[in-house]
Amino acid sequence: MSQESALLHPLVSMAEANSWQIESATSGWGAIERVEGGTTPDLLMLDVPSGDNDALHFLRWLRRLRPQLPIILICEPDDTPERQEAIRLGARDCLIRPLDHQKIERMIRRHLPADGDTMESDITSADVEPIGGDAFFVGASLVMRKVRAQAAALAAGDAPVLILGESGSGKRTTARLIHQLSVRSGFEFATVNCAALPCDLLENELFGYERNGSGLAPSRSGKLEFCERGTLLLDEIAEMPMSLQAKLLQVLQSKRFLRPGTGTPVQVNVRILAASTTNVEPAVSDRKLREDLYYSLSAYTIQVPPLRDRREEVPLLLHYFMRHLAKRYTLSARSFSPAVLDACQAYTWPGNLREMETFVKRYLLAGSKDGTFENNTESGELAENDALTLPVAVSPFSSSNQPGVDTSGPESLRSVIQTVKLEAERNAIAAALRTTGWNRKAAARLLKVSYRTLLYKIEQYQMKSTESALRQTGGGSRGNGGGLGE
Repeated sequence: MSQESALLHPLVSMAEANSWQIESATSGWGAIERVEGGTTPDLLMLDVPSGDNDALHFLRWLRRLRPQLPIILICEPDDTPERQEAIRLGARDCLIRPLDHQKIERMIRRHLPADGDTMESDITSADVEPIGGDAFFVGASLVMRKVRAQAAALAAGDAPVLILGESGSGKRTTARLIHQLSVRSGFEFATVNCAALPCDLLENELFGYERNGSGLAPSRSGKLEFCERGTLLLDEIAEMPMSLQAKLLQVLQSKRFLRPGTGTPVQVNVRILAASTTNVEPAVSDRKLREDLYYSLSAYTIQVPPLRDRREEVPLLLHYFMRHLAKRYTLSARSFSPAVLDACQAYTWPGNLREMETFVKRYLLAGSKDGTFENNTESGELAENDALTLPVAVSPFSSSNQPGVDTSGPESLRSVIQTVKLEAERNAIAAALRTTGWNRKAAARLLKVSYRTLLYKIEQYQMKSTESALRQTGGGSRGNGGGLGE
C-alpha cells in the first residue's frame, strides 16, 4: 500500500485502538520484498490506483509466496473487470471507494485470524508448507526436499507431469504444490479419479456433455473447462478407459476436444498432471495405457517416496495432524506419549499419510489428555449420562509395563488402530442414541447409516438402554430397548 494513501491514516488509528501492528510498503514490489524477506502478516490490504495494470501481477505473486494470506483489494468503483479477476486470482474481498471507516474495520475483523490462531501458529514447523485449503506439504526429510525442488522446477513450465507413488503417499499433495507454485495458482485446481467412474460417466466428468435440445438432463461443462487457466490432476491414469485416452491425447496436443453429444469443438487452456499408484510401464506393455499417451505424460516424472522411507517426518506429521484435526473438530489437541511416538516411529505405515491421518483422528476421539488410551465407559459420569451398558475394552497403552503389552513394534500399533477404531465407533453410536433418546431410526439418520446397520452395531457392542437393563435385572421380559422410538 502506498504510504501516501488516504487509507493509511485511519488504519493507523484503528491499529492503535485495537493493538494491531501495521506496516506499509510504497508499492506492490515493496510488499513482495517484505514477504520474501520473512515478514509474516496476518492480513494484507492492496491499494490499487485506477489504471494500475501491475496490481494483478502483484496479487498473483503474493498468492504464490503466501497461499493462505488473506488479501483485501482496494479499488475504484469503475474497476469491475479488474475486481472480478482479482477475486478469481484469490483476493478474499474488495473495498470500493469512497471508503467508510466502519466498513473497513468490520472487513479487517472478518478476515483477521482469531486471537492466538494466526497462520504461523497453525504451522508446527518451517518444514510444513500450506498449499491451499486444508492441504500442506512436509519437506522435513532429504527425499521430500528433493521432491519439493522438483515440483518448484516443474511449476515454472507448463508441460504435463507424471507423479508416481504408493496410495496415500502424497501424490495429490505434490500435484497441488506444483499448481500452487505456478502462475496458474490463482485459478482452479481439481482432481478426477479415473478408476472411480465407469467410462461414460468419466467422459462426462472430463469433457462435459450437451443434450442438443433433447429435453433430458441439461448440458454441463466438464472438469477441463472448470479448470480453465488452472490445473487438472488425473489420478490413477492407468485405469482410464482406452476409448478416452485418445481424446485426452488430443487435449494434450492441440488444447481442444469435441463435446460429447453434439461434437462441438471446445478450446481449453489447462495444465494436465497425472498420477498412478502402479508402475505404468507394465500397463503400457499390457496395452492398458496408450504408448503415445504415456510418453506425452511422462516427459517429466516425480516419484513420491512412501512414509517408511522418510520416518524422520513421523513425529512432525503426527503433531501437525493432531493440531489440524483438533481445530477442525473444535476439540483440545491431545499429546502423544513416548510409547506411542516410539511405536509410530517403528511402524511401516502401509497406508502412508492417509492411514496416519485416520489413526490421529481416532486417537483424538478416544485418547486421554496424557496421551494414553482410556475406556471412557469406566467413568461414572459417562455411565450415568449415557445410560448405556458397554463392554469394557482393554487399554492398549494404559501402562508401558503391562505384561503381554508390547508398544514398540509395528504389530502393536496395528492392534492399537483397530482398538481405537472400535472404541471411536462405539462412542459415536452411544452419543447418537443419547442425543435421540434411544430412537434408533433417528440415530441411524444422524449417523448416516442404514437402520439395519445400526441394529447390528448395537447388538455387536451389546448396548442396552437403562430401561431395558432394569427390566432384565428385575426379572422382566427381555426387551430390546422397550420399543423406544422405533
